[in-house]
Amino acid sequence: MATLKVSPSVPSPLEDADQLRTAFEGWGTNEDLIISILAHRSAEQRKLIRQAYHETHGEDLLKTLDKELSNDFERSILLWTLEPGERDALLANEATKRWTSSNQVLMEVACTRNSAQLLHARQAYHARYKKSLEEDVAHHTTGDFRKLLVPLVSSYRYEGDEVNMTLAKQEAKLIHEKIKDKEYTNEEVIRILSTRSKAQINATFNRYQDEHGEEILKSLEEGDDDDKFLALLRSTIQCLTRPELYFVDVLRSAINKTGTDEGALTRIVTTRAEIDLKVIGEEYQRRNSIPLEKAITKDTRGDYEKMLVALLGEDDS
Repeated sequence: MATLKVSPSVPSPLEDADQLRTAFEGWGTNEDLIISILAHRSAEQRKLIRQAYHETHGEDLLKTLDKELSNDFERSILLWTLEPGERDALLANEATKRWTSSNQVLMEVACTRNSAQLLHARQAYHARYKKSLEEDVAHHTTGDFRKLLVPLVSSYRYEGDEVNMTLAKQEAKLIHEKIKDKEYTNEEVIRILSTRSKAQINATFNRYQDEHGEEILKSLEEGDDDDKFLALLRSTIQCLTRPELYFVDVLRSAINKTGTDEGALTRIVTTRAEIDLKVIGEEYQRRNSIPLEKAITKDTRGDYEKMLVALLGEDDS
């Protein structure tokens, strides 16, 4: 469930575009007006506002926002205003250029979007960067990481609920044997994770638990804690089966460590506000005994805080 609050009656895209123009004019930028408009419009409405702004004022709204705003508030507004496919393309491109948590972001985009959303991201990547997401991921990763990430970002999974229980039993057995032998990079394991529907993967892992008395993630915890590939494999499985738990872990790490990880916090809020941020927030509170909104307001300030709170549906608009 989404947290985005959109009024049943909103101004026309042209009126919103003109109001945004007003926010940029005069002495200083009216950040509150920008938030009151953009943080309460759907992806389709934001797309129409961008079109109206360009047609009326002869400028790209994103470039104007970039010029007028700064720091974490600017980042949150820009990510939010992009179309979802464009946003995922940008996040993925940035991830191919970093050597820190880049693999995690690529996996997140590949595994928490549905097939149509991931396809739109790949198409947006073509349009924006004049090359494919797959080739950049292949170029910027090596070894086992490349072996897992390239098929994940290339995937186009079946989205239906139908499952093959015979297949689930066979593949649960195969995965158990590979985990027991610590063959975490086995091609068959990667094939299953990168091609099977999420419903089929869930059926396989449910069968795994029934047969072996523990969840697959528990089995994978027995590996080396410093094994970065194994950590990525665990996150992949979590994203494919219980993405809200993955996002709670990322948010908890982003908020609770010394110095807030604004990059991760902004990414999760802007990409999930129209999808399942309400579910993520409920799970966050259940696991951390504090509402997500309160945790965020403790660690953020100013217009950046206001923007995140608005996307959480907790402002007064």
